[in-house]
Amino acid sequence: MANKVVIGAQWGDEGKAKITDLLAQDADLIIRYQGGCNAGHTVVAHGKTFKFHLIPSGILYKGKTCLIGNGTVVLPEYFEQEIEGLKKENIDLSGLKVSPLATITMPWHTEVDGYSEDNAKKGKIGTTKKGIGPTYTDKMARIALKIEDLYSKEALEEKLDVILPLKNKQLKEVYGLKTYSKEEVLALCEKYAKIFEPYVCFEWQEMLHKFKKEGKKILFEGAQGVMLDVDYGTYPFVTSSNPVGGGACTGSGYGPKMIDEIIGVAKAYVTRVGEGPFVTELTDNIGDTIREVGHEFGVTTGRPRRCGWFDAVTMRYACLVGGLTSVALTKIDVFDSFDEIKVCTAYKDKRNGKIYNSYPTDVYIHKYLEPIYETHKGWGVNISGIRKYEELPLNARKYLERLEELLDTPISIVSVGPDREQTIFKS
Repeated sequence: MANKVVIGAQWGDEGKAKITDLLAQDADLIIRYQGGCNAGHTVVAHGKTFKFHLIPSGILYKGKTCLIGNGTVVLPEYFEQEIEGLKKENIDLSGLKVSPLATITMPWHTEVDGYSEDNAKKGKIGTTKKGIGPTYTDKMARIALKIEDLYSKEALEEKLDVILPLKNKQLKEVYGLKTYSKEEVLALCEKYAKIFEPYVCFEWQEMLHKFKKEGKKILFEGAQGVMLDVDYGTYPFVTSSNPVGGGACTGSGYGPKMIDEIIGVAKAYVTRVGEGPFVTELTDNIGDTIREVGHEFGVTTGRPRRCGWFDAVTMRYACLVGGLTSVALTKIDVFDSFDEIKVCTAYKDKRNGKIYNSYPTDVYIHKYLEPIYETHKGWGVNISGIRKYEELPLNARKYLERLEELLDTPISIVSVGPDREQTIFKS
């Protein structure tokens, strides 16, 4: 197996966890390289459903090393909760490692996130209120705490002497929220140190060198999706990190030479949670049907997802900026009972008739855009039991081949159901 990156190619929730779980079988090291507990990854294995938020999906396999990388932000209480849930299922956690360079989400981050979202009269983002944005903001402002700071009282106290005066002034005067004493935060950090202590890997450089030198197989796991990337997504309705393939380098400790393939996971349709433009969104009975058949409700938030037809315009863009070498297409089985399936091939500006074949990054014009569709015939049979590409119905194969043509990118994996076994590896 080559070293692979698995990323979301739409607005998240594409089924990355299942694909990561499948590829992790052949990997030695799985690295989660960005995001935080705002991600929700669902894996169905051995008749059980596992929901991950921070821990790499490969943890379900014994003998694997799973690293929460430096590019992530970690909410300690959520990490502890996830750990305890896995322990109850008797999952082996001996291979779980956490980078000491990962950034800690502190209580004030979640408080500010909740306040900002609840009080936004205009420009509401639709965040999960898990403190992700404020944590990354402080990281870039160089006033965040790293996990390694928890194990040096001297460094921690010096940092808090700088951070707390600034943070407390902001909390009090801008948000009207409670402030924190140094003693209070030190006690909290002592608690956090105990939570991370069994897993923090101070020898991460030696570990990564060893895997590289021995030619071990590495799998990089992203969260969210390309269209939520802080640089390339539908800004400002995005996450605060880089889910694109390039983010695997800055968030893992490995450089680009360590990456052989980038697999973009996409649904056979499109979903989105939260605010932001969505040209192919369906607000009719078809959208409701996709939501119900596809069980489209957020893992982290429980919110119903917005649903729409497959958008080849955004996917071509995702293939470009995400660096995709192939696509893993999920939930094609949702269309088993559909007579017709539509695919958006371009946008049309309702104001002047201008046609967009490439994705327009100015999201403020998206309200004027309407999709240009082509229609494909459905296949009308249950495909969830099929395991070979050539056994798929003709119309299903035509649909997949047309998507490959539109994206100019091969489809390497086809998922026909939520279980591990419900997968077709297309040669």
